Amino acid sequence: MTAPIDLYYWPTPNGWKVSIALEEMGLPYTTHLINLGKGDQFAPDFLKIAPNNRMPAILDPDGPDGKPMSVFESGAILQYLARKTGRFMGATERDRIAVEEWLMWQMGGLGPMAGQTHHFLKYAPEDIAYAKDRYRSETARLYGVLDRRLAEREYVAGDFYSIADMSIWGWASLWEGQEQSLEDKPHLARWLKQLWSRPALRRGRALQADLRGDRSDTWVQADLFPPT
Repeated sequence: MTAPIDLYYWPTPNGWKVSIALEEMGLPYTTHLINLGKGDQFAPDFLKIAPNNRMPAILDPDGPDGKPMSVFESGAILQYLARKTGRFMGATERDRIAVEEWLMWQMGGLGPMAGQTHHFLKYAPEDIAYAKDRYRSETARLYGVLDRRLAEREYVAGDFYSIADMSIWGWASLWEGQEQSLEDKPHLARWLKQLWSRPALRRGRALQADLRGDRSDTWVQADLFPPT
């Protein structure tokens, strides 16, 4: 029997990427909570596997040489798991390049910009109009890019579901809290709903969901995402 992967996790969009991937790939895992509010990310033992003080991270007891392997950074973890299982990276080199492009787009663009939008709209101690407008506008631009991409293909990398979709979905699912609109982004709305129909994605999203203190992200609304 395959030994479970240790998942170091908190229920955030970055954490969801990995919990969703593990569920989609059918890999057993054990969850270790990294409470960001309590500073668990700075604990010495955690820093041994995540030197950047960020979750998620994993420890795979069955690494590529049969020895334990730790991986930090959500994008690197997704690539590692995709290589390990041979799934969700596409069938051809062109497919893999597209997956990597959109994974990097999320890591370098949507994640940081949407994250800053959340920060300045909800958590910043000062009301800084310039910062709110800047990050809200850039997030809107990125969603426009994504909507146009999805107008031409079923999933972000092509006609197949991939780790690129998994990486983007968590951030995009929080569009309402980012003060965005889907009224002019029908293809993005279609994609969000389509992915929500996947049981494994829902299981990954539900992992320790009760620990999220801000319930304004309860985006599964009857009008757009009816319960199934």
